[in-house]
Amino acid sequence: MARLADSGAVTDLSPTRLATLHDRVLTWFDRAGRDLPWRREGTTPWGVFVSEVMSQQTPVARVVPAWEAWTTRWPAPADLAADSPGEAVRMWNRLGYPRRALRLHEAAAAMVERHDGEVPRDLDDLLALPGVGAYTAAAVAAFAFGRRATVVDTNVRRVEARVVSGSALPAPALIRAESTLATALLPEDDEDAARWNVAVMELGALVCTARAPQCDVCPVADLCAWQLAGRPAYEGPARRTQSWVGTDRQIRGRILALLRQTRDPLTATEIAAAWPDDEARRDRCLAGLVEDGLVEALPGDRFALPA
Repeated sequence: MARLADSGAVTDLSPTRLATLHDRVLTWFDRAGRDLPWRREGTTPWGVFVSEVMSQQTPVARVVPAWEAWTTRWPAPADLAADSPGEAVRMWNRLGYPRRALRLHEAAAAMVERHDGEVPRDLDDLLALPGVGAYTAAAVAAFAFGRRATVVDTNVRRVEARVVSGSALPAPALIRAESTLATALLPEDDEDAARWNVAVMELGALVCTARAPQCDVCPVADLCAWQLAGRPAYEGPARRTQSWVGTDRQIRGRILALLRQTRDPLTATEIAAAWPDDEARRDRCLAGLVEDGLVEALPGDRFALPA
């Protein structure tokens, strides 16, 4: 038995249990993992990088066609860097959180400037790219280069909270103990560790879901601490859900949708059609888009996607 620092729970991480977990989950993934385009043989590190940025807070079903369009138009970092930021925003379409499009463009330019147009392999170099945080850097290191890196997303956190820690759900925000646990669970071999990361993510996405876990088809149900404890209810802080209708995000999205439909700048009057009912909020959202670099303000009270 081993106590994980700061976890508050005793967790069995014996070699025998780890080996069983690894074998069960990896075997399940080989059989049940989805055939996503960025997982296929021959996908470049750039393709993996784009998929990771696009997949943040976005369902995979929406990401696939966007990823295919992006990697067809811009198959390498240099291709995107040579185009305008506005075209990146235009191609992002309605994928959500459009600042990610600008960060991708900035990251591509940095790859051209610092790494001869290649996605860097080193974790520190990845972290130094614009808009890249700990999760994205680790995911690219693991999935593009087969490195042993600790990849912790929402799905990984939920699987490991249930299977190892016996909790219905993880804490609302990532805590150090979860990262420590995720590292402790990694296989020692680089290739196996990379496969383990994606397999646990897939298990959380398809089986160990937040609202309706399919414990009857889980490959590790008999080893799951939460299941063995009788599936106790979540007792942590209330989990917030963010609405969409009537929010500033919706207004910003409508303004961007108007600008994507034309190559010509639009006047403030024309943009008013995006949200005619609340002029003050619309103007505030437009100003925010300009401040974020998603919209360019031009002379004559006109606006366009950035050149």
